[in-house]
Amino acid sequence: MSIRTFLHLPPRAAVTAALLALGGLLCGCAQMGETLSPAFVDPAKYDLYDCKQLETERAALTSRAAELQGLMSKAETGVGGAVVAEVAYRNDYVAVRAQQKLAEENWRRSRCDETIVATPAPIVPPVPARGARSR
Repeated sequence: MSIRTFLHLPPRAAVTAALLALGGLLCGCAQMGETLSPAFVDPAKYDLYDCKQLETERAALTSRAAELQGLMSKAETGVGGAVVAEVAYRNDYVAVRAQQKLAEENWRRSRCDETIVATPAPIVPPVPARGARSR
């Protein structure tokens, strides 16, 4: 579509064409954002973390990524939601995903293991032997 043809379109068609072009550009940015994610995080950020700190950080990052994903999904349900989701949440989401990846790499490099929280066994009072008298 040439500029001359675009200028002679009815206003509604021109707006629709502009929104489609903007949507295509944003889709390209979203795909590009996932590949540029290392630019959003300091490569040495987790170098001095021990396994316990990394475990806490990984849990917090997983929670934040899920929260941002939910916010983006919710925003996409409204009018112009894809644009709102991209503008408002995409950069934060890409940064969190980059931090998750870096924390995960340091986790593996440090050979950390998941902490298994042991549930204490219930305390059961001893059963008196048969024939024993209770006081």
